[in-house]
Order: sequence, then structure tokens, then C-alpha cells
Amino acid sequence: MERKWRALIVVCVAVFMLLLDITVVNVALPDIQKELHTSFTDLQWVVDAYALMLAATMLNAGTLGDLLGRKRVFTAGIALFTLASALCGAATTPLFLVLARGGQGIGGAIMFAVSLAILSQEFHGHERASAFGIWGATVGLAVAIGPLVGGALTTWVGWRWIFFVNVPIGVACVAGAIRELHESRDEQHGGFDLPGFVTLAAGLFALVLGLLRGNDWGWGSGRVLGLFGAAAVSLALFAAVELTREEPMFDLRLFRVPTFTGAQITALAISAGMFSQFLYLALYLQNVLGYSPIGAGVRFLPLS
Repeated sequence: MERKWRALIVVCVAVFMLLLDITVVNVALPDIQKELHTSFTDLQWVVDAYALMLAATMLNAGTLGDLLGRKRVFTAGIALFTLASALCGAATTPLFLVLARGGQGIGGAIMFAVSLAILSQEFHGHERASAFGIWGATVGLAVAIGPLVGGALTTWVGWRWIFFVNVPIGVACVAGAIRELHESRDEQHGGFDLPGFVTLAAGLFALVLGLLRGNDWGWGSGRVLGLFGAAAVSLALFAAVELTREEPMFDLRLFRVPTFTGAQITALAISAGMFSQFLYLALYLQNVLGYSPIGAGVRFLPLS
């Protein structure tokens, strides 16, 4: 097998692992709740800490790959994700688990952001289309079978193994990346967008925290309204920063392209409609209907 196809395998296995962790944890939430004595808000953070850090750091992670070298950054992302997975599996308190999940999200963002750039460097012509197709199929498969894999691991070996299983896979991916990937970078890139990163991360964090604490603090309370106001200001500043930079980490002018805007609206609708259900359905299927974790995972398959 040619080296570039071995590189594709390394990239796809790493991407499969990070995307699996978006949905794999859902069916394990009731067991996590019982063992760690978590509140409902804690469970929401177990899911959202990963997604929040994934979203907040992904754009600048691609910039780091351009500046420092995509192979180097990709390998570091796998290592961080693997370490954070081990910490998740060893968690003894809800806060520890949430923080470790955030670390997973950062590592996952780094891997995901540079994966396609690595494949673009390795493949050309019709082979590039084939490689991208395999990459896309890997993404879809990971999201689809996550609840089933999580249910099987939780039922047969315990919820901690939905995280521990990443450790040997991650170590193998680090070794494969060092051996099989070629280094590449973009010497002309404009640099790390620190103002954009800070305003985006602050805005997303304030928005998510307000949504999660609204029931407990009251939707009309000063704290929740303040968080929503801070989110609006921070995200407006993010837009202003990106519009004034010569090389923004996210070019907002792309929204002038109707096909781009339509694709983003569709992706948002699918994600908001599907992923927001997972937490509640997982708890309902197991705590109310009495299904085992793997039984719940099987019943998630038609949806995912």
C-alpha cells in the first residue's frame, strides 16, 4: 500500500475517534449520573463542554497548522485528545469530567481543523476526490454509530471505557502520524487571530452558560440576562474583528454566497434539531422506559 493511503487511514481513524465522542457519551449519561452523583446541569456540561471547545478553537487550530506545520499540529492534537480521554475515564467528580471533556474538545478541534489540509497535500486529481469521499463517509459513520458503541461499552465494561478505549487508538494514531504524514505549512498565512478567538470563545461560553442555567437561575434573572447580553456583545465584537482583519480566521463575507449560507442554515437546523434531543432521549429511554445502555443505543440508530 502506498504511503499516502496509509496516511489517509491514520487521518480517518483519528477523525472517527474524535467525532465518535460527540455522540458516544449520550447513552452513558445515566450511569455517569449515578456514579458521580451529578446534577442535570452537570450532565449538560459533560456534553456541551466538548462541543463548546470544539467550536471555539477549530478556526484558529487551522491557523496553527498553517504556521507551525500541519503534521506537527495534527500529532499534538491527537496526543492532547488521548490524554484528555484518559483523564475523562479516571474522573471522580463532575467538574473533573467536564474539564477533561473540554480538553478533549480542544484536541479534537486541532485534529479536525487540519485533517482536510493534510489530505489535500497528500492527494491530487481524482484521488483527492476519493480521499475526501472516504473522509466524509468516516464522519457520517462515526456520528451514526456513536450511541450504539457507547451503549455496548457501557453495558459490558462500564461507562469509563467509552473514554479509555480512545487511549490505545490515540497512541497508535500518534505513531502512525509521525511515520506516515508529510509536513506542510502555509508560510504566507496572516497569523493567529487572538482577538477573534477571545471574542468567539467568550460569546459562545456566555451563551451556553445562560442556556444551561436559565431554569435554575430564572430566565428573567439578572445573571441570565447578563450572560445573554455578554454573549451578544462578544459575538458582535467577533464579527467586527473578522470584518476588519485582512486575513480573518473566518471570512464573514462568505455569507454573501447563497449556496454557502444555505448550507450553513441546513447544517445548523440538523445539528440543533438532532443533537439537542440526545441528552433527553438517553435519560428517558433508560431512566423512564428501563432500557439498558445498549438497548438505548440500538434505538438511537434510526435517528442518527
